[in-house]
Amino acid sequence: MRILMISTTFPYPPTLGGTEVRTYNLLCYLKQHGHEIDLVTQLEGLSTILTASPEQPLTSPSDIPDQVMADIVALRQVADTVAVFPLPPSPPDRPGLRGKIDKGLRFLQSIFSNIPPYIVQRRSLEMQTWISDRVRAGHYDVLTCEHSLNTMYIQADFFDYARIVINVHSSMYGAMRDALESGASSNPKRDQFYLSIVYRYEKKYCNQPYQLVVTTPEDQDLLKAFNAQAPITIVTNGVDLELFPYRSQDPGGYKLIFVGAMDVTHNIDAATFFAQSVFPSILERYPQAEFYIVGGKPTPAVQALGEHPRVIVTGRVPSMVDYLHQATVCVVPLRTGYGIKNKTLEAMAAGVPVVGSDRGLEGLNIEGSRALRANTVAEYVAALEQLFEHSDLRSTLSRSARAYVETTFTWERAGLRYEAVLSGKPSQP
Repeated sequence: MRILMISTTFPYPPTLGGTEVRTYNLLCYLKQHGHEIDLVTQLEGLSTILTASPEQPLTSPSDIPDQVMADIVALRQVADTVAVFPLPPSPPDRPGLRGKIDKGLRFLQSIFSNIPPYIVQRRSLEMQTWISDRVRAGHYDVLTCEHSLNTMYIQADFFDYARIVINVHSSMYGAMRDALESGASSNPKRDQFYLSIVYRYEKKYCNQPYQLVVTTPEDQDLLKAFNAQAPITIVTNGVDLELFPYRSQDPGGYKLIFVGAMDVTHNIDAATFFAQSVFPSILERYPQAEFYIVGGKPTPAVQALGEHPRVIVTGRVPSMVDYLHQATVCVVPLRTGYGIKNKTLEAMAAGVPVVGSDRGLEGLNIEGSRALRANTVAEYVAALEQLFEHSDLRSTLSRSARAYVETTFTWERAGLRYEAVLSGKPSQP
């Protein structure tokens, strides 16, 4: 197949967040299985369009950082053409009357377009032209939007030229609604204001002739509420088992870890909730306990959590798996965010016992001996006491979770199902 993958999120390095991990690994699978792949994406801070293809070797403008060029070269190894467009900067948050006028205009633009403002501001007219020209020239059999926000680049006539697959990743409406209901929203007034727009945006793409892909039954049910007849296939995430090998020993102790991109709202809320509401109760019984918050781009709010002497905020680390292997337990205290969680799968693959919320364990059959579930402070404290006190329980969870990932959550398995969706074949159970 000739495939165009559209991703406003730059999918490299594939360790920054769930969107990057999923997009990159599915891209690798499709390329390894003989398909012709073009990737069009966006990158923050870029000042010019960069394109690399067999006909157009990549050149390195003097103002492009070496690391950016290295990341683009790495993507070029798994795609035939890589086109990288500048990500438009976020609008300035100006004070006073001018700022209120700016916000009012953005709201009106969202109302008339039925596109949430955080999606509108990412749209690149140059990228739209590049996509439209190539699609209308008949270059592709299939277009994929790697996250539902990329449907903004799909034009009505594209259906005349190619199949279109929306790899939803996770429901934006479900995440925003849950954040409001749980008190996890970082800006409740804003999110309440835009909730109806996000609702209409998701309902619209669910009623288009797209093939939809989600990661969990929960997301499938949510989108079916928009359109009961929508063709939706579940394609779970996977784990690179070589990058996340099973740990050689249980380190014991009282070291807790939470991992993820620390500039993402649901991760910020989870880290804050655990550090401020759960961890103090843990310290009352285990004063030597430590809580590691591991992940890139920690916001000032996350960095402030590290002012507690037993809370360590690392920022981006060279090897996530090394930190996982040194932890006694991995906590996944998410209170919002739909979709399967890579952080949970990676901890399970690495052999680290997991205590997670309903959101953190979404899409996983963990009942019995694969992880412990907790949603309230009391439930977290009880689960962690069990694991701290009983090495045999840690060992049981560790072994069974690794076996579960090996048999159910590999990128080969996920890629095979995704390939079937792209080719129009009936999905397999």
